[in-house]
Amino acid sequence: MKRGSWANDQDRLREHSRLGVIRVSTLQKLGVGSFTAYRRCIPGGPWQWMLPGIVLMENGAPTRDQLVAAALLYGGPNCLVTGLEACRRHGMREAPDDGKIHLLVPHDRQLRNSWFVTVERTKRMPEAVVRAGVPLAPVVRAVLDGSRRIRAFQPVEAILAEVVQRKKCDVEALSEELERGCQRGTAVPRRVLASLRTGAHSVAEIRAAEVWKLTGLPEPDRNVPVYDREGLLISVPDVSCERIRFVWEIDSYEFHFSKRDYARSIRRNARYAAAGYIVLQTVPSRLTTDPHEVVKEIRQAWAAASARSVPSTHDRAVSTS
Repeated sequence: MKRGSWANDQDRLREHSRLGVIRVSTLQKLGVGSFTAYRRCIPGGPWQWMLPGIVLMENGAPTRDQLVAAALLYGGPNCLVTGLEACRRHGMREAPDDGKIHLLVPHDRQLRNSWFVTVERTKRMPEAVVRAGVPLAPVVRAVLDGSRRIRAFQPVEAILAEVVQRKKCDVEALSEELERGCQRGTAVPRRVLASLRTGAHSVAEIRAAEVWKLTGLPEPDRNVPVYDREGLLISVPDVSCERIRFVWEIDSYEFHFSKRDYARSIRRNARYAAAGYIVLQTVPSRLTTDPHEVVKEIRQAWAAASARSVPSTHDRAVSTS
């Protein structure tokens, strides 16, 4: 293409871009001089500058996909998106948006943070997981890369609890990756993982474990199936003690959002009652806003269950014949 003729064939420029994002060096090969490219990026121009040597051949606000495309061009060959952006692209709902695209690049690549891109050089480049054409760090690496850069406890708690609860990876895999990776910023993730090792599968369950410690009561079972006298499954309560037939369920409003969910909860409680269990239900928000009152309610329910003379089903023999 002769210099200047590119203006009559801009579709060709688009073909060599990703979502309109392109390197200035690529534009030069297509006949667009660097001076021309940058001049078109001045305020009010048809294009815009995104990162060093990278422009967007549009003048509207870049989409998230265009920002990611620009970051990958900036990172160069074999770079990966990690951290919170990768978490969201892995389908996680609790990953906050810090406005940054976090890249992993090979350790020998001399590259610095720029604008909306956070660059992390690493000797442990993982194998890419490609989603919608975007190379991502595996979920276990992505959640910890993101968590290490968050100083607040609750967002890290939400991210790690979600990834475990949704079975995208387990606590052991997270702990192993935490030990192998950079140790900077690991204090908060370590604290959250310690709670997850107790058997808690969600933020609410982690909070519940902390509240339970305040009761001074014996450590209960967590997420252990509960059966009736015939050996039929009643439910898998958040907290239980089969010896005294006590269960504690952390039921959110979201759990009861539909009539079907509400009816399911009623049937579950009826099965508990028929099997002689005392059931305490708590809304998750109260674990944070009113923990001492919740502690009082747990102790009262525990005392009521302990006071009854009800034979335990712990030693029941369930026959399938």
